[in-house]
Amino acid sequence: MTRMRDPALLIVAHGSTVNPDSSAPTLAHAAEIRRRKIFGEVECAFWKEEPSLRDALLLFDPESIREVYVVPNFISEGYFTQIVVPRELELDGQITKRSNGQIWKYCEPVGNHPLMTELLLKRAREVASDAAPAETSLLIVAHGTDLNENSAVAAKREAEKIRALGKYAAVLNVYMEEAPLVSDWRNLTDTPHVVVVPFFISDGLHSYEDIPKLLGMVADGDGGGPGSTPAATALAHGEIFRQNPYSIEGRSLFYAPSIGTDPGLVDIIIQQANAAAQQ
Repeated sequence: MTRMRDPALLIVAHGSTVNPDSSAPTLAHAAEIRRRKIFGEVECAFWKEEPSLRDALLLFDPESIREVYVVPNFISEGYFTQIVVPRELELDGQITKRSNGQIWKYCEPVGNHPLMTELLLKRAREVASDAAPAETSLLIVAHGTDLNENSAVAAKREAEKIRALGKYAAVLNVYMEEAPLVSDWRNLTDTPHVVVVPFFISDGLHSYEDIPKLLGMVADGDGGGPGSTPAATALAHGEIFRQNPYSIEGRSLFYAPSIGTDPGLVDIIIQQANAAAQQ
């Protein structure tokens, strides 16, 4: 691994004005990278939180930091990585030279890295360690719809790569709002075990509530009846991920946290910066 003492690392992410968990993984990954002392400085900036992307322009002293590596903590390339981030950070392309002499290098988003496949496999193994892969279907869940077209493509790409390895009885990319729908998992799979991994950068309403409801793990207005999880309490604290497996219609369903919360994303962020450094 290339050791970069003087350059800075800027991790950019979406963030949220309503969900405090949205930025938590990005901040945690930054803290771990900072602990490893690979870069001169490590900072984060967000589209919907502070510090903002615009604020990031002033985060690094040009006298002590000559290079800044910008790594988008996004699942895929798309509107934010291609339009919003370059616009807000005033990037000219892959390499931007500032008037103060700083060089900013724009890296690939984390979701494009080949290690993402191994992270998905690791997360599936962790959440369902006792389920025989030959009797298990793996579902990778993305949002779907035209507004998130590239994330849907990324989920399909990862499903195809894992399917080719032949580790599971079936590997499917499914979506919240377009076919194949995650809510149709009972018809899409016929194995006794089903593992579901949300293909999102952070946990939030989608992973805490929306997807569990679509899977039939909880119901709208769930008050915590037999075999259910109280939406207002347990879901808010991530308890939904700790009650595996869920027994639904005689089958075992295992539900994982979003892939972007995996500590292994730290290595992907560093490697995306290293790749840019070699160019």
